[in-house]
Amino acid sequence: MRASALTDVEQKIITFSHEHFGQRAGLRIKAWLELTHHLQNQSLPLQLSEVNNFFNQLVFIDDIKLWGEDDYWATPVQFLNAGGGDCEDFSIAKYYTLRELGVDDEKLRLIYVKSLTLNQFHMVLAYYETPSSMPLILDNIDGEIKPASQRSDLVPVYSFNATNLWITKGGVTGSQSVPAGNVSNLSMWQKLRKRSQHDTHHPIINLDQ
Repeated sequence: MRASALTDVEQKIITFSHEHFGQRAGLRIKAWLELTHHLQNQSLPLQLSEVNNFFNQLVFIDDIKLWGEDDYWATPVQFLNAGGGDCEDFSIAKYYTLRELGVDDEKLRLIYVKSLTLNQFHMVLAYYETPSSMPLILDNIDGEIKPASQRSDLVPVYSFNATNLWITKGGVTGSQSVPAGNVSNLSMWQKLRKRSQHDTHHPIINLDQ
């Protein structure tokens, strides 16, 4: 992949991560920013695949170990600086990177599910070509992007994007999603937005876009 020229702001973000979180953190941020430049105006399948593969290189780390909290949703740069995170962090980073690449918010949903394989709650990112189409699932457990019809191991609980919140029934397909109001009702999402707004060191991803 040929690196595209980074902006002065992006270079400062890399330097900040390097100085405060170490050389590897700076290199991860640099690789991410170069990836977003490289994928601009590329095909959607390539964007989905490259973004999914990039973040799936990071390691899983429990919130309590990493942040000292039972449940903490990190910004994409916090995730990269730490070098890992839990399933919410993987999904959120993929979501905002795809949004930065111009994918419409209405085509993306973060889906909170029960993983039958792990017997625990989990989060994945779904891409919908149309509101009624079978979504593609981007996941850190199963790294291969698959239609939701091939992910019978996931039982949905609810889904959301930057605007709306749904209670999801009838499988991860979301074909029986029931509107549950505005995403402002989701407290963890609001905490994430505020955290990003107040972080002056890496204003790359606009959480309100």
